[in-house]
Formats: sequence, C-alpha cells, structure tokens
Amino acid sequence: MHTALPAGYEISADPARLDPALIHRWLSQDAYWALGRSREKQDTAIAGSLNFGLYDSASGAQVGYARVVTDRATFAWLCDVYIAPDARGKGLGTALVAAVREHLAPYGLRRVLLATADAHEVYARIGFEPLAKPEKWMALGEQ
Repeated sequence: MHTALPAGYEISADPARLDPALIHRWLSQDAYWALGRSREKQDTAIAGSLNFGLYDSASGAQVGYARVVTDRATFAWLCDVYIAPDARGKGLGTALVAAVREHLAPYGLRRVLLATADAHEVYARIGFEPLAKPEKWMALGEQ
C-alpha cells in the first residue's frame, strides 16, 4: 500500500535537515503526550532515534516530524508524530506515517507499535490495528 505525498511536500530521514528547536517547541507546547518535555530530553530522543522530517518543497520549512525507536531487526516504536497546525487537513500525517512504514519495510521487523489517544483512524489507514492480545503486553512507567 502506497500513500501519495501531496504535491509541494517532501519527506527526508536526513537528521541534518531537522529543526530540533522547532520540534521541541511543537512537542513540548502542543503535543498532549510530550507537554513540558525538556529540550535536553528531546535532543537526546532525536539523537537515539530514526527521524523523519516533512518539509514544504518550495520554502524548505519543516512542517512535520515523526520519530522511530528501533533495533532495525525485530522491533520498532513509532512516536512523536506531529504535523504543524497550519499544515493539517491535507493528508500529510497519513503520508508521513506511510513513508515511515515503507522505510521500515526492508528491515523485516516483526512488530511496529505506537500509542495514540486520538488518531486511531489515521493509523488504521496505514494498516495499524489494535493489539490482538493486549493481555500479553505490560508496561513499566507512566501509562
């Protein structure tokens, strides 16, 4: 399944293109799951992850972000998916997550997980489903 990126946008996994200050502002001030996250913690998260930036092709401005924690062999955790408010409603979130899925496909991962409180329909379009056996899963820390 391929989800087309709307015209005028591009996705890159090049960490040099990321705007860490912008990403921190988005997540720490507007993302319910990361409110108050420190810049130091965000920079550490970026450094330890596979990162995807979504950019306006004309201006080069970053308009979206997604982060994946993975061993590139068996498992991945998709997190910190964010689209700038003025870029929402154009299918960019769906296209970004689809691009992440396609980037991860060659690794042959057994499982890619994520958690969301409000965007189930976006992720379902890409193929994510609720856990078949949630009773098998446990968590340590905040839930």
